Amino acid sequence: MMLTGQTLLYVIYVLAAASAILAAEAFYVTYAGRRARAGTINRRLKRLAEEAPAEQTLQGLLRERGLSKTGDFAFRMIALNRLYTQSGITGNPLAFAAMFIAAGMVTAFLMRMVFGFAAVVAIAAFLLVAFALPLIVLRRARKKRIAKFAAQLPDTLDMIVRSLRAGHPTSVAIGLVAREMQDPLGTEFGIVSDEITFGLSLEQAVRKLSERVGFEGLNLLSVSLSIQAKTGGNLTEILSNLSKVLRERQKLRLKIRALSAEGRWSAILISAFPFVMFGVLWLLTPSYYGDVWDSPMITPVFVIFGTWALIGDVIMYRMVNFDF
Repeated sequence: MMLTGQTLLYVIYVLAAASAILAAEAFYVTYAGRRARAGTINRRLKRLAEEAPAEQTLQGLLRERGLSKTGDFAFRMIALNRLYTQSGITGNPLAFAAMFIAAGMVTAFLMRMVFGFAAVVAIAAFLLVAFALPLIVLRRARKKRIAKFAAQLPDTLDMIVRSLRAGHPTSVAIGLVAREMQDPLGTEFGIVSDEITFGLSLEQAVRKLSERVGFEGLNLLSVSLSIQAKTGGNLTEILSNLSKVLRERQKLRLKIRALSAEGRWSAILISAFPFVMFGVLWLLTPSYYGDVWDSPMITPVFVIFGTWALIGDVIMYRMVNFDF
């Protein structure tokens, strides 16, 4: 009888644990589903849902990306303006730059006044945070956004092809994409749809789209539409073939990344190993290096070996990155 009661107690524990797990899973599924439904609406549709006029919405979307009302780059520094636009970061570009400059000034002040670093080190920290860091942030954001756009584009072209085969005009097919697709592609094609509505040709709107995104596949789309507009041809067949080409290029890119993954991680580990070992030795036995820091040779040695390590990193980076 005692064994039966203990077994029953174990069964109760198991059922209680299973109930807790199922409750947590149900809560997560409900929350994740709600977030997924909220994420299906792209930024353009959210702005239109605020009952703003379509023209005002278009101008707002262009302005927050650093573009003029006509969709051209608004600043004279075209390269920086293009980088900011293609990164997909929204907001005033001047405010974005001012934020990093202020962060650089604060960093330099703390390093000089609080931690007592030399003025040269504080100035270097200011330049790094104020100018180098925003470029790194923008480049990483652009790379991630282009990768996401490249993954969405073949499905988008297939959607346009099906819409055209159903008898819809091109503007209606693009409007369907703008309503159904998530960002970044949904908002970008929504801008294309609005620009066509307000007077631009399809060729001009797609060319501006290519400039805003920076994905080479859109150059193929722009050229295809330009040739079709001037010489004629079956647009659905052109877009269908382009979708197949983009899918095959995406497969090739993923295969190359898989084959070069070992080289990339070897480069990362080899580059990080000296710094990790230095930190470990410094924490475990601070006296390990003795009086070497007072030697006049320490600076030339660090410069020489640091330069060689940097050259090795560049070589390994070039070995595992391919242009195709």
